[in-house]
Amino acid sequence: MNRMYNSMEPRVIDDDMLKVAVGEQGPREEAGQLAKQEGILFKDVMSLQLDFQNILHIDNLWQFENLRKLQLDNNIIEKIEGLENLVHLVWLDLSFNNIEAIEGLDTLVNLEDLSLFNNRISKIDSLDALVKLQVLSLGNNQIDNMMNLIYLRKFKCLRTLNLSGNPIAEAEDYKMFIYAYLPDLVYLDFRRIDDHAKKMAEMKHQYSIDEMKHRENQMQIKQEEEQARRMKLEEHKMAFVEHLDDSYLFDSMYAEDVEGNKLSYLPGVGDLLAAYKDKFVVICVNIFEYGLRQQEKRKIELDTFNECIQEAIQENQEEGRLKIAKFEEKHFMNLNSIREESDLLNIEKKIMECSEDITELFNVLMTLEMQLVEQLEETINMFERNIIDLVGLFIENVQGFMAQCRDLENHHHEKLLEIAINTLEKTAKGEIDDDLPEDVRALFIDKDTVVNAVGASHDIHLLKIDNREDELVTRVNSWCTHLVDKIHKDEIMRNRRRVKEINQYIDHMQNELDNLECVDIVD
Repeated sequence: MNRMYNSMEPRVIDDDMLKVAVGEQGPREEAGQLAKQEGILFKDVMSLQLDFQNILHIDNLWQFENLRKLQLDNNIIEKIEGLENLVHLVWLDLSFNNIEAIEGLDTLVNLEDLSLFNNRISKIDSLDALVKLQVLSLGNNQIDNMMNLIYLRKFKCLRTLNLSGNPIAEAEDYKMFIYAYLPDLVYLDFRRIDDHAKKMAEMKHQYSIDEMKHRENQMQIKQEEEQARRMKLEEHKMAFVEHLDDSYLFDSMYAEDVEGNKLSYLPGVGDLLAAYKDKFVVICVNIFEYGLRQQEKRKIELDTFNECIQEAIQENQEEGRLKIAKFEEKHFMNLNSIREESDLLNIEKKIMECSEDITELFNVLMTLEMQLVEQLEETINMFERNIIDLVGLFIENVQGFMAQCRDLENHHHEKLLEIAINTLEKTAKGEIDDDLPEDVRALFIDKDTVVNAVGASHDIHLLKIDNREDELVTRVNSWCTHLVDKIHKDEIMRNRRRVKEINQYIDHMQNELDNLECVDIVD
């Protein structure tokens, strides 16, 4: 079950090994053809075979970002690592190594076939990201816990499983257990599963499976609810009003307010606080609902802008294609005419005419592009003004709502201070309520202590309101700035790509014309 170190020194995956491996795949493979070129582009390699290389550590594979198939079997690898960038990997063979734990596969979300045959693995786990997994080979390992197999129920695409050669495969109920708990399996240990055996297994384990399905359904409901909650939260964050649809901001004002919590024990403060909270939460909900409406307006504005941009580009490209098609029809006829012409003077004249046509096409295409640049610049500037106005209006109204929150806080502060002073006066007369906690009584030793306590509570509340307002304003302004900057940068890049395309096409046409040799023409 274990691969021993042979007489060769353990190796690491370096550039030399990779170049040889890519090259040896032969000219029939895309990788082999790339190897013949000057400078191997590892990012274009689709399949890589590194078996029987005495590799100890997986490393240096980050360049193979488009790799689909990776063969690392029959080495002395002890740990699964270094595969983070291989997000397009579909097939992975790590069989016949010294791997003890399944790990390092979290980014391989497209993996369909995984072989860990003949290693030292004792537990099946850490495969959660492999949602497309269809084939799993774990034969000849050290898996001995039958209940561990239930973990595989989450892989809905799994159809082929190999566990032969593990301690659990010797258990009397091994196959029936798997048939019952993994009903979607088609092949187990290289044999197709018989439908009758599946039914018998299901009957045998029916009670346990029903219980498990119930737990799984409950878990799925919770996960779906949590996912829906997260999606809602993201939606609210995009509107910059998360946690403003309830008492979150109000509660946060008192979460760290030691003095305010003490003062809440005073007679009459409970009712005052309840009324304050109700009014405060109403304002927060108003901000929340207003924020969602404004987010929808910003989204509509952005969607309309993108549609206008795409429509303008498509119309311009279509006009360009028509110009090119008309040019090519005439140009290719002229090239054929040149090839058939035997008079050198006529040839030179026609070549000159073709060259002029190419220059004219270049001017036409560049004019079209400049017209598009001007059109898009006008559209972008109009969008920029509109989105800045929307954001400015949003900020202005939110600041108005937040001012209402501060007004409520100031009113509450005045009322609380009034109650606290009255309590101080009663304390001086010995009329203080005996039910008040000792730490609350300690506040009423003199007027300064009382006023400072009420003031400290007030300052904390105002700070929380100010911070939430500042956070919202900062984030929405940052979003607006980044969005506008990105739109301008995207347009610059689009223009550069288009100009490059035009130049490349014109150069190609001109080179084709220049390569017409007199000898070829006469022939």
